[in-house]
Amino acid sequence: MAIKGLGEADQKYDGSKLRIGIIHARWNKEVIDALVKGAIKRLRELNVQEENIIVESVPGSFELPFATKALFAKQDKANQPLDAVIPIGVLLKGSTMHFEYICDSVTHQLMKLNIELNKPVIFGVLTCLTEEQAKARAGLTSSSSMHNHGEDWGAAAVEMSLKFN
Repeated sequence: MAIKGLGEADQKYDGSKLRIGIIHARWNKEVIDALVKGAIKRLRELNVQEENIIVESVPGSFELPFATKALFAKQDKANQPLDAVIPIGVLLKGSTMHFEYICDSVTHQLMKLNIELNKPVIFGVLTCLTEEQAKARAGLTSSSSMHNHGEDWGAAAVEMSLKFN
């Protein structure tokens, strides 16, 4: 993995008994699809069973905090609790302040859910200045220094679930 701090340490984790949710925005579909695919790929490599990966979508990144909390509640009510959720979104800087407001709001609310729910909520929201930056972080470019961050989020979900649930 290309990010400092992450590495092959996650190889020792066995997620075979975990249930992980992925809730993703539909904006920036090409990048989102790649990130979701990367997260699922890594979860499967860490032995999370396909039937224990629950994937839902919402209109945009602003809806991710509510949907994350609702997904935990929905699965609890069905007596199939989740060990972690990975909210996935992509926010791109435009010519207005919209980017800053959404980034700030979503980031703070997702962080708050970690404490409120006492469950891992992995920050899977790209906040990029350009579409090219987002594509690089989704592994959609040939840049050797970038890779699919969805894979990192999948590994983080397994590690955090096993260590702290």
